[in-house]
Amino acid sequence: MERKKYLIVSAGGTGTRMGASLPKQFLELGGKPILRLTIERFIEAIPDIHVVTVLPEAHIPYWRNYCVKDGFNCPQRLVKGGFTRFHSVKNALAVIPDGAVVAVHDGVRPLISIQAIRSLFALSVEFPAVIPVMPVTDTLKCLRKEPDGSLVSTGEAVDRSRFFGAQTPQIFHSEILKAAYSQGFDTLFTDDASVAEKYGIPLHFAQGERYNIKITTPEDLTLAGLLLQSLPE
Repeated sequence: MERKKYLIVSAGGTGTRMGASLPKQFLELGGKPILRLTIERFIEAIPDIHVVTVLPEAHIPYWRNYCVKDGFNCPQRLVKGGFTRFHSVKNALAVIPDGAVVAVHDGVRPLISIQAIRSLFALSVEFPAVIPVMPVTDTLKCLRKEPDGSLVSTGEAVDRSRFFGAQTPQIFHSEILKAAYSQGFDTLFTDDASVAEKYGIPLHFAQGERYNIKITTPEDLTLAGLLLQSLPE
């Protein structure tokens, strides 16, 4: 029996690094809020997907009003964010049933291609934990920070061919991700893969996309605007 598909959109942060009056997920890109663009990608790729949107509690009315006013009629369950991303995703998993497949995606990654979404979900039929990654292309330096704030090389050589950057959506069979999130919080939990891996869940790594960037700073927003105009679906 085919598993129902769910999307958890992780948009529970306040986006302080953006320096804007609104959290970054509500800033406009191409005439629409980033969050809307992100959700629309998944709806186009998987029309019957069930959407769970995690938001800062204080901004849930703002998003609800926007959806009504601007005719964004996507059925979605709104869940309040937690103290950290870990707690936000855990809140969302509480409304996800066992026996489903769930994609957890950053609300500020609106440039993921429709083909990539479909390919990752297809892999989830065989693999219960699918993580998109991209190889690191910059030269890596191992540094330590001195008391005066200066950076000093440790002299360690770093083989960059061994390092990859993890992206989202990270896709899991829901019951195993819920089990992984039953663990206590750890400051090393920076994504769902790190939570699952500590719990002992084998991860399957898949090719990510170079332009599936996370919009965090004003420079990222400018870059995303240029990419939005030029990237194919």
